[in-house]
Amino acid sequence: MSSSRGTDVVTIGESMVLMQPMSEGSLAYAPLFTRSIAGAESNVSIGLSRLGFKVRWISRLGADPFGDVILSTLAGEGIDVSRVVRDSSYPTAIYFKEFKGYGDPNVYYYRKGSAVSRLSPRDVEDSWLQGAKHLHVTGITPALGPETGDAVKLLMKQARELGMTISFDPNLRRKLWGEEEARAMLLSLIPLCDIFLPGIEEAEFLIGEKTEEEYGARFLGLGAKTVVLKLGERGSIGFAEGSSPVKADPFPVTRIVDTVGAGDAFAAGFLSGFLEGGNLTNEDNLRTALKRANFMGSLATQYKGDWEGLPKRDELLRLLSGGKEITR
Repeated sequence: MSSSRGTDVVTIGESMVLMQPMSEGSLAYAPLFTRSIAGAESNVSIGLSRLGFKVRWISRLGADPFGDVILSTLAGEGIDVSRVVRDSSYPTAIYFKEFKGYGDPNVYYYRKGSAVSRLSPRDVEDSWLQGAKHLHVTGITPALGPETGDAVKLLMKQARELGMTISFDPNLRRKLWGEEEARAMLLSLIPLCDIFLPGIEEAEFLIGEKTEEEYGARFLGLGAKTVVLKLGERGSIGFAEGSSPVKADPFPVTRIVDTVGAGDAFAAGFLSGFLEGGNLTNEDNLRTALKRANFMGSLATQYKGDWEGLPKRDELLRLLSGGKEITR
């Protein structure tokens, strides 16, 4: 369902090389690892590209083999990486996951001083948004360097001037910055977006403990036109200007393998529904987007890796309709 404008979605952020042990247990004793790539914005990019949308990913990578892996992987997924800058002075980031057989995986980042951390407003180019319909950003990129937040703000303002729609997932990463700095920056980005996608814990972090309806009203009051509150195992709820709240039930998951990347899959599912359905003040459109988001998020928890199990468009539609795959 690609847009006639050429590019449906632009994202900006950091992708890292991901190292995962082949067995559960402490990283200190893991002899063998698998290599992949991961990053919130590139995860969303892959999810949307597999669903038939044209996506442009903006970033900076080191001029190193890890940067080569990320570029070739994303290009192989059909994503436009032509605006990515290679920086010979700073490296591509890397991170490790640790699976101990209980709870969420532990994550260890090695991204300080990475190529993306040098991103500044001076790097923002008009060509980044050329011919595009929608901009998706997260709260991770502003945490990565001294001027990365200013660069994201500038890009959001330019997108608004061009009449594009904008989505913002706060994607809170407490390991990357202090709580007061994070809260101030994330709150400052809400008035610049059309669609705000917080989890329930992120909403509480930003404005304190409230009811779901109070969260919706407060974030709409800050300037977002649609608020999508992720409720984890309870599904999700959407709030749009002038409309009643819309709740979508979760999809049951019998076996959780890896929760990392589920929020990005949720975002890709919701944005695909929005890009196809349009006006989210229409309760049917909002409900359809929420249902697709919940389903994508549930799929993401059932495989190891941030994006590898994300579905193609025909597969998603078949699974949502209850169809079975012919395997032989």
